[in-house]
Amino acid sequence: MVLKILPLVIFYVFLTAWTSVVLAADASAPPTAVKSVSDIYHGVAVADPYRWLENADDPAVKGWSDSQNMYTRAYLDGLAVRGPIKEELTRLISATSPSYYRLKRRGNAIFAMFNQPPKQQPMLSVMPLSADPKAARVIVDPNTINAKGTIAIDWYVPSPDGKRVAVSVSEGGSEDGTLHIFDVATSKEIDDPIANVQYPTAGGSMAWAADGQSFWYTRYPADRPVEDRHFYQHVYFHRIGQPSVGDTDLLGKDIPDAKIAEIQLDDSFDPGHPTAIVENGDSGRFVVYALNADRWIQIAGYHDQIIAATRGPDHALYLVSRSGAPHSKVLKLAPGDLNIRHAQVIVPEDDGAIAPVSEDDEQPFAIAGDRIYVKKLVGGPSRVDIYDLNGKKLGIVPLPDVVAVDEIVPAAKDSVLFSVATYLRPPYFLRYDPATGKAEETGLVQTSPISFDDVEAIRAFAVSKDGTKVPVNIIRRKGISLNGTNPVLLYGYGGYGISMTPRFLGAERRVWLNGGGVYAVANIRGGGEFGEDWHRNGALTHKQNVFDDFFAASQYMVDARYTTGKQLAILGGSNGGLLMGAELTQHPGAFRTVVAQVGIYDMLRVELDPNGTFNTTEFGTVKDPDQFKALYAYSPYHHIQNGTAYPSVLFMTGANDGRVNPLQSRKMAARLQKATSSGQPVYLRTSDDSGHGHGSALSVRIDQGADYLAFLFDQLGMQLATTATH
Repeated sequence: MVLKILPLVIFYVFLTAWTSVVLAADASAPPTAVKSVSDIYHGVAVADPYRWLENADDPAVKGWSDSQNMYTRAYLDGLAVRGPIKEELTRLISATSPSYYRLKRRGNAIFAMFNQPPKQQPMLSVMPLSADPKAARVIVDPNTINAKGTIAIDWYVPSPDGKRVAVSVSEGGSEDGTLHIFDVATSKEIDDPIANVQYPTAGGSMAWAADGQSFWYTRYPADRPVEDRHFYQHVYFHRIGQPSVGDTDLLGKDIPDAKIAEIQLDDSFDPGHPTAIVENGDSGRFVVYALNADRWIQIAGYHDQIIAATRGPDHALYLVSRSGAPHSKVLKLAPGDLNIRHAQVIVPEDDGAIAPVSEDDEQPFAIAGDRIYVKKLVGGPSRVDIYDLNGKKLGIVPLPDVVAVDEIVPAAKDSVLFSVATYLRPPYFLRYDPATGKAEETGLVQTSPISFDDVEAIRAFAVSKDGTKVPVNIIRRKGISLNGTNPVLLYGYGGYGISMTPRFLGAERRVWLNGGGVYAVANIRGGGEFGEDWHRNGALTHKQNVFDDFFAASQYMVDARYTTGKQLAILGGSNGGLLMGAELTQHPGAFRTVVAQVGIYDMLRVELDPNGTFNTTEFGTVKDPDQFKALYAYSPYHHIQNGTAYPSVLFMTGANDGRVNPLQSRKMAARLQKATSSGQPVYLRTSDDSGHGHGSALSVRIDQGADYLAFLFDQLGMQLATTATH
């Protein structure tokens, strides 16, 4: 979809000077026509030589994209190392055991997403409260719907009694979801599907009524112009068996900033009694509603700085607030009281940062029995503190060192399940019993043929440009020589308050380490590792801090004699793709090679896309003079200089991406191919069967992994070694 540009006309005008000149500094790259356009923003003229590449429906653009793919494929498929890398990834991933995640308890059952390599897509399963995977049963299997793996589950919500389950399903990595209702006992669909309940712009969600016969759900309205079809998300009420066209629109019209409202419904700990937390785009600023006698009542506004809200089993409202507390605190409202001024602080702020609701709708705390378990981040790793329902601290859940806890799920009796993720071990679940104070492993454990017994993870600190200490997590083989000769792959993200927490390294990182490489992850500003201040100091007009932090981390790897600039590679995707673009344009001589996945590069036009409008709360808008100045100061596309020796680059994008328009990668690749003088290649890889990455088939993900690893191995002169397995 191409949006009209009328909303920005008052801020700039178009001055067009078309040319038919074909230029390319890299003679081996397909030629790209330069059709120069100039925009004026707040009196500043800005050139855009590849505006014509924005229109994906233009046959000329399709032809250009096909030629770029042919150029890239000829290189990648010609690499002797690519085939063995793909075989190795396939072998290791296929031999990995099934895994369970996104657990939800309803009635006397636990529901979970179930991944079983080498099947293309994860499935939805159900098991007893014992959380015994041997007793699990698949309810919805996308692999039987489409064997190619193009159908994916976006999210699911079971009914309060666990007898029905609602599932959003999308195709081709589009995240454009349709809601289906299934009977859990028979796995049969029992209602007509409802379209337009989920999209990358605002996501989607639903919550059941107590009777299990009706529910509230998000939907993008069909009565607006086509250019608004991914805005104005509302909440509707549906009764099973009734036509959805007659569903009642209950929440949305009166929401502040309704165009970019992102609504998350939640009844995690009090099924049938939902709350709605509404984010202003991707700002981290929320308005909170609670259902009261079939009416949605606003209980908190942006100024209250609530970032999470849900009802507990006692029907009280539990809220996480940042008001006067950048690390956040937990508030409580008595049952029936919807006046935020009456809320009591039950968990005060401390050194651990309480995260907001995750993109997978995981609450930052769980309530089980008479205890509340609060998930906190301490610079990246997790800690889980235990309180009673009045806020008295009872202890800390015993966890291994340096782990991430994403899920906290009430289970049988008063026990609680915790997901555990580390760098060196596959994910598993612990069951915590408050009666004994012990946490024991469950049968929900993933096994892998990959051994990391020869690997260690250490934590170091780089010093950024302004003196800020930036954590760098370094994963290296034991006994490595610090002689400056190691290939290093440095990863970063730095945005939206998303924290880079420990994650099992898996097959791709094992292949990298086997090639003699070192892998590092930087906890740069823009994330939430140290609370909201850490995020805000890397957002809007402070975004340059993100790039400075990452560069400092890369220089640390050189100064500590892990590597040199000739052996240093960097990797990032989405907001991390923007990071890659900024690094290679601001420090072109600092890196040997770059992999930038589904990234944003033209910061002045990104807000013209639907999801780009939602992102203005994180990046800023060209409509604001100060924000325009900051955006233009780092926008990668606009800071490519002709005749500069840039590193080799592989841009990767998906044709079905609703989060970041593939035009971003097209324009950036074309501009860089023309400008570079290094003789190093610039490749663009566009996948026709994927989007931003969510919902991609396993075979697609393996191909992507094989491509970028083969690229890195070739550019850095690395050799593939056999993976050590158990």
